[in-house]
Amino acid sequence: MSQRQLPIILALGTTQTLAWASSYYLPAILADPIAHDLGISSNWIFGAFSASLVISAMLGPRIGRQIDLVGGRQVLCASNLTIAAGLVLLGLSQHVAVMSIAWLILGIGMALGLYDAAFAALGRIYGVNARGAITGITLMAGFASTVGWPLTAWGLSHIGWRETCFAWAAAHILIGLPLNLLMLPKVKGAKEAAATAVKPHIPLDRTMILLAFVFAAAWTVTGAMAVHFPRILEAAGATPVEAIAAGALIGPAQVGARVLEASFLSRFHPLWSTRLACITHPIGAAVLAVFGAAGASAFALLHGSGNGVLTIARGTLPLSIFGPKDYGYRLGIIGAPARMAQAVAPLAFGLLIDVMGTKVLIVSSALSLAALAALFLIHPERKPT
Repeated sequence: MSQRQLPIILALGTTQTLAWASSYYLPAILADPIAHDLGISSNWIFGAFSASLVISAMLGPRIGRQIDLVGGRQVLCASNLTIAAGLVLLGLSQHVAVMSIAWLILGIGMALGLYDAAFAALGRIYGVNARGAITGITLMAGFASTVGWPLTAWGLSHIGWRETCFAWAAAHILIGLPLNLLMLPKVKGAKEAAATAVKPHIPLDRTMILLAFVFAAAWTVTGAMAVHFPRILEAAGATPVEAIAAGALIGPAQVGARVLEASFLSRFHPLWSTRLACITHPIGAAVLAVFGAAGASAFALLHGSGNGVLTIARGTLPLSIFGPKDYGYRLGIIGAPARMAQAVAPLAFGLLIDVMGTKVLIVSSALSLAALAALFLIHPERKPT
């Protein structure tokens, strides 16, 4: 990343941290109190959240194409308004139907405003030189749960869950919207380009299918571990305190791996760092299988480091292979199966854990190794654009 890119990296890093903290990471803290107030099971909340991820996946290609045409400024500003509206409606919810509609709106907001949209915006601005900027915003947004969970928990205990939703909505209007509006550049001729644009034809060739599989497999593991990591460690013999302490290492491990990606690994093609990232989870699972609870921290560090690099690879790998032309649209197509997998992974792995216990890591490791195998079938040469 360069000095010229730094203001946009800082702005997008801040807005991405806000977007993730107030949407994707919200149910972990607020699901139970919302369910209690509405007189429903928390499964309703997680079901609505999963539906929001499905909507986000379905909208990804269309939103990516829009960013290719007009840039990320309009789209990311719209995300602030949409997420704010969803949070206000969630805070006003008195019935399960209104709560569900709120999460559907939040799903639209997440499609407009999370990593894929930000990566596409950077690709539109910097083209093939966007790798450093993509790494930079993920370095900042890697702390979204570290910042978001304590703030949401503080709000829950001091002002209540409804007012916490309103506070996050206000943050989008007062912080996120001005940053996206003022810091992201306008695209000259955007209206004319949008008016005359023809939908691009992007064939689902072998490389596209392999990349979609890689990220779907990887995000299945990520989505499952995000919800069930402490439970798996407890099944391996860790106490609840030990499990939580080990889980707290995932965030720093992600950021540490991203620093490594931004420095040493940046001199290599993203395929190499992505391949390395796919083997860390299986190695960590093997350590846990051999050492039991004593290997919990090592497992957390290995899983977190791989996940940190995979997040960057989701943006940098397609850019390096296919180039910047139609990058946002292509990113949406490749990422749609991953978002779908992320939506169903918590439920699927929850059922598997009931049956398999810690042996569920055989399944997650197999998915990671399948992604690794697929990566070795991809050639690093950039396609003509």
